[in-house]
Amino acid sequence: MRPSNGATVAKFDGKGSKGIDIAGKPGDPVVASAAGKVVYVGDELRNYGNLIIVDHGNNYLTAYAYAQVVLVQEKQNVTQGQKIAEMGKNPAGTPMLHFEIRKQGVAVDPEPYLSGKLR
Repeated sequence: MRPSNGATVAKFDGKGSKGIDIAGKPGDPVVASAAGKVVYVGDELRNYGNLIIVDHGNNYLTAYAYAQVVLVQEKQNVTQGQKIAEMGKNPAGTPMLHFEIRKQGVAVDPEPYLSGKLR
């Protein structure tokens, strides 16, 4: 499930962009793309701002960066479509959500998963 309704403004390339950027407005809802357990909430990772990481099992993690407001806590279970944050701004001040999927720790292109082509 797509974590936000905005348009994709930057695509995955596996090098500079390890995910996609989704446009929006500060305060727009950010939802869990799939059910899982929150394993990280914080702002310690450079260039990610307030970051939420959800473990979905089967070696899959999703990351949601630049949250203005975080609505979940570490160790909390979330359901698919549950609002977990409100969109904020990237370090340059542009409102957006940066979204990543990691499979066995390696960044993969989120688009085939979000479109239902991969599971």
